[in-house]
Amino acid sequence: MKRLLILAAAATAFFANAQTFPGPKPITFVVPFAAGGPTDRVARDLAEAMRKSMGGGANFVVENVNGAGGTIGAAKVAKANPDGHTLLLHHIGMAAAPGLYRKLPYKPLDDFEFLGMINEVPMTIIGKPQLAANNYRDLENYIRTNSGKLNIAHAGLGSASHLCGLMWQAAINAKEAMTTIPFGGTAPAMNALVGGQVDMMCDQTTNTTGQIEAGRVKAYAVTTSRPLSGNKLLKDYPTLQEMGLKGFNLTIWHGLYAPKGTPPAVMAQLNAALKIALKDPDFIKKEEGLGAVVVTDNRVEPAAHKAFVAAEINKLKPVIDAAGKYAD
Repeated sequence: MKRLLILAAAATAFFANAQTFPGPKPITFVVPFAAGGPTDRVARDLAEAMRKSMGGGANFVVENVNGAGGTIGAAKVAKANPDGHTLLLHHIGMAAAPGLYRKLPYKPLDDFEFLGMINEVPMTIIGKPQLAANNYRDLENYIRTNSGKLNIAHAGLGSASHLCGLMWQAAINAKEAMTTIPFGGTAPAMNALVGGQVDMMCDQTTNTTGQIEAGRVKAYAVTTSRPLSGNKLLKDYPTLQEMGLKGFNLTIWHGLYAPKGTPPAVMAQLNAALKIALKDPDFIKKEEGLGAVVVTDNRVEPAAHKAFVAAEINKLKPVIDAAGKYAD
């Protein structure tokens, strides 16, 4: 009888906590990258949409914990109190980290609860304004005839532009043809490209669309398996698959995570709020304006989200291993 009373008291406390969640304490989205970048923009837009989806009774803040390719911020959330008030908003780097780091301070598939995917962002191959190549065929030929003379920028180890550059160079057998130039973030890498200090970059449409539209960079191709027919600016650019890179399909996705052990009732409330937010017309419009596509399939469910990340780890690790690009 005593055991039953203890279990009943624990259950009552658990459900009382879930019913009062989130309470006056804000929900913090930890973004493991610098403020002003694409993941930061997604986080701030989603925070507003989820605030509305929770009836306006929840306060959201975004905390940027930059460094080590996103691993510092991710590790912070993995070790956070699992009460639903500290969440991680991360991109494809969640799946790339096991290949990039020999000593990872967390296990992506074991140390988090998966809340659901948010969006997918296509990538674009872009070049400096002065680059001689005017289309993608010209670009590949230009790389081959200028082997060893060109460079490709990225926003740092584990960044979306880093991963895209690795995969593209491997696909065209140009790992030795270009020098990789790392920067401390998306903004300085893009500034160097616009200024002509570097030759090429592969980055998210969230970063490149405005630069392409303004004529500050040259665009050559998109990394999706199908043309971006719904994007007025990019619909006429070829896919890398169309250009002969069979099977090449890379999007930079974003997902939401909680520390392992977050109560199921709290997880269910957060997942429900996420699903409503992903249908918010204002949020969808903002994402479309950045060239992103809001996820509507079953990957908004925790189990499908986790299965997708596991598959992405298996896809990315061999590419990263082959490139030999890892860190301690």
